[in-house]
Amino acid sequence: MPGLKPRPPEEEDGLKTEDDSQASDIVKRPSRKPRSRQAAGRQLVILTGLSGSGKSTVLKAFEDMGYYCVDNLPVELIPIFAELHAAGEGDFARAALLVDAREGLQLEKLPGLLKHLRRDHPIILVYIEAHEDALLRRYSETRRPHPLGRDYSVRESLEQERGLMEPIRKLADVVIDTSQFNVHELRHFVNARFKTESKRPLLVSLVSFGYKYGVPTDADLMFDVRFLPNPHFVTKLRAFTGRDPKVRHYIESFPQTGEFLRRMQGLLTYLIPHYIEEGKSYLTIAFGCTGGKHRSVMMAEWLKKALEKQGFATRVSHRDIDK
Repeated sequence: MPGLKPRPPEEEDGLKTEDDSQASDIVKRPSRKPRSRQAAGRQLVILTGLSGSGKSTVLKAFEDMGYYCVDNLPVELIPIFAELHAAGEGDFARAALLVDAREGLQLEKLPGLLKHLRRDHPIILVYIEAHEDALLRRYSETRRPHPLGRDYSVRESLEQERGLMEPIRKLADVVIDTSQFNVHELRHFVNARFKTESKRPLLVSLVSFGYKYGVPTDADLMFDVRFLPNPHFVTKLRAFTGRDPKVRHYIESFPQTGEFLRRMQGLLTYLIPHYIEEGKSYLTIAFGCTGGKHRSVMMAEWLKKALEKQGFATRVSHRDIDK
């Protein structure tokens, strides 16, 4: 959207990255029911809260779940965005907006604005906060100034911000206290609370390639299928690719092919849910043969269909098929 101010990086809002802290003091409130009929599946979330509480981490978690995210949206533009979203403008059914103390005194308009918008829009307000000692520690670690200005100490700025945000906090559907969260725990909580169960929040990209042309550098997992019989040495199959039924039937006729595919499907069925749990959004799996035309292509195509049957979002690309 034109005219929006980019947000400076926040170094994960000062959240801890150690894995030994535990989540606690989470307050959940039931979401209000929409007061008007909206298109099924459309959802607008407004994120706000205290500086240093982890808002940027939460916004990134929403983005990874497929939400259209806008950071630091001016308060006066929220009604326009809400109308466009409700009307189905733009290719996004779910959106998340972040509004916070960087708006200054304009933030005082937000409570009244929310009450008005909720008459016609199913808005969910998420408020993110942390205990004062946690916020002070994070500001000490990052050495960043508080957005309310440099004329006050961090403690004074936090007190002023809490007073400014209190009317907004009272309207929140969900309040998240991040005092004992680390980055990974916070992302996991947001994912569990807001993800859409009907869709898998991870895209599996299956890539075929030829070792003679080099390995793909972006692969998370890579498998060498050159142990399978090579159709290249069968004269009547050489001109075809692994997409052709004749080539596929030839490769599948060998017992090691079926065994490999069964084991591979079992491995990926086990691994992918763990990658989703970890918050991974993309998984690239590469299969390589000598030229990238027959065996690797057949493997990628077969596994794409198998994973799609299990409900995973997939895509396939054949890097060297035309070489």
